[in-house]
Parts: sequence; structure tokens; C-alpha cells
Amino acid sequence: MIVRLNNTTTSAIAQEIDELHVERGEAAQGRVLTLVIVTEQAHLETALETVNAASREHPCRVIAIVTNAEDHQAEQEADQRTAAAQSSEDCVSYKNTNHDGDRTLDAEIRFGSDAGAGEIIVLRPVLALLSHSDALVIPLLVPDAPLVVWWPANPPQDPSKDPIGAMATSRITDAMEADDPQTAFASLLKHSGTADVDLSWTRTTIWRALLASMMDQPPHLPVTSVRVTGQTHFLPLELLASWLALKLGVPVTIERDPQAQAITGVFFKRSDGTMSMERHKADQARINQPGQASQTISMPLRTAVDCMSEEMGRLDPDEVYRDVISRGWPMVHERCTR
Repeated sequence: MIVRLNNTTTSAIAQEIDELHVERGEAAQGRVLTLVIVTEQAHLETALETVNAASREHPCRVIAIVTNAEDHQAEQEADQRTAAAQSSEDCVSYKNTNHDGDRTLDAEIRFGSDAGAGEIIVLRPVLALLSHSDALVIPLLVPDAPLVVWWPANPPQDPSKDPIGAMATSRITDAMEADDPQTAFASLLKHSGTADVDLSWTRTTIWRALLASMMDQPPHLPVTSVRVTGQTHFLPLELLASWLALKLGVPVTIERDPQAQAITGVFFKRSDGTMSMERHKADQARINQPGQASQTISMPLRTAVDCMSEEMGRLDPDEVYRDVISRGWPMVHERCTR
């Protein structure tokens, strides 16, 4: 079910949510966190689909702020006229709760199958209100629940200085989805705080777990150097190499393949030969140990839902990520030539 409130206020939105909870016999106290999404209209529905799936594990209230709402206003008005001519079976209702002054804030409230395990509030403020986005969301937060902020694309240069980011328990970015991923991540490196994490790092979780398990297998010979291969301009590849350099304290080189679609292999040089893990299919990898038969293991590519579910389930600071970007990244990228 979707309820659209045109030219509304946050107090009217909060009242509408309370009434809908009463009608449905639900309570917002069942939400484990509030997730605020800050995004442009072009990325909104994809982000909401991701969160809908992830919220099955982590029930939450989602507040999405559309940063280019004024561009979308004419389209929304056309949709409203079309919907008004259709039957009520669409389960979409429209309300104009503020008849005074110019149009400043439109909103949608989504429940049920349109909202995963929680409710979704989509806010479309005029540009002048964006500088006060914290005041917009405060009346809508779930009381006594952590606040997580996610920028699905084009994060701010310093998330901790963002009005909502400054209030957050956890700040999630995704530099890979930015218009210029390299520039976006370079800015995040300069301004990263203890509450920050980027999904480029979360995409390496399976690789890190399997490589650590592989290194625990005998014989426990010292590694003298590491080579990591994968897609060109792929931030997870760069972060995995930085993690290995930090943990092993040996030279790590990166081989970038413009034809690759992800991380394709990690090769450890030891006195007895080369131990490696190579992705040879989209969902499989092969482990090679000197003097042993190869082993094939499952290694599916991580989806956005996998990554967001992981981060929504871990609200404490990711200290390993902090160490990797502050100490491991320079160990690789001050030495490597692209």
C-alpha cells in the first residue's frame, strides 16, 4: 500500500504513520534501526528494492530523501492525474495536508509488500529544505533505535559533516556507484571517520574469509610476496590488496585486467611454490596448493542485498576497514603504478 502526501509537513507524515500502525495493529518499536537513504530519483527505486530485501533480516524504518525532487515534481503531478483516473484497486491514495503557501515537501508512505519488513517514507523536499535535512528526519526517527545513513551513489565529500551523517551511528557509502568512483573514494579516504564504511569493502568479505582459512592450512610457510588480479578500476580489488599488505607485511602487486568483471585471483609466493585462489566461474573458485590436488569451492558474487544486510547487522565501527584505508592502502598504492 502506498499513501502519497502532497505539500505536507513532517508532523502530518508522523500522524499518518501512527494511524496506519493502528489500522494494521503494528508497532514501530519492533524496528531495530532507522535507515536514512540520501539519493537522487534515478537511484531511488533500486535502493529501495535492495533495502526491502535486506530488511527481512533487519526490520527497520526507511526514510529516503530525494535530493533532486524539484526536477521530479512535474512527473509526479502527471502520475497523480493518471492515478486519479484509475480504479481504487491500485491501492494508492493521495492527500494534500498543507494548503498554505508554496509546495515545499511531498512524501510517500509505503507499507506491506511495498515496504519489506517495516515501512518506507519517501521525502521529496524542495532544494531550500535540503540544507535542513536533519530537521526533516528527526520527527520520523524510531525512538531509541540506531540511525544508519546510506548514500547509494555520489556520497558527500565528508559524510560526517552532512547534517544527517553527523547524527548517524553508522554511515554507509558506495563509491563504486558514483559518477566518478576513483574521485569519490579518494575524498572518502581523506575524511573517513570511525562510523564510516564503503560497500566496496563489504564486497570483499567472502574473499577475506576464504583467504584467511586457506592461510591456516599447513604447511605454514612464510609468504614472501602476493599478486592480486582483477578488474581495472575496481575498488574491491584495491581494498583486498591493501588488506593483504597490512596483514602479511609483504609486497603486494596488483594486475588489472580490463576484460575481468571482478576479483579473479590471489597468488601467494612461498618457498615451496605458489599457493593461489582463482575464480574460474561466476560462482566458483579453485584453491591451488603446491603438491596437492586443486579444490573447487563455492564463491558467488556478492549482491547489493548481501552487502547491505551485512552492514545493517553490524552497527559498531569496522576497525579493520579503518586500518586498511589508513595504513594498508598507502602500502600498496604509494608503490604501485597503474
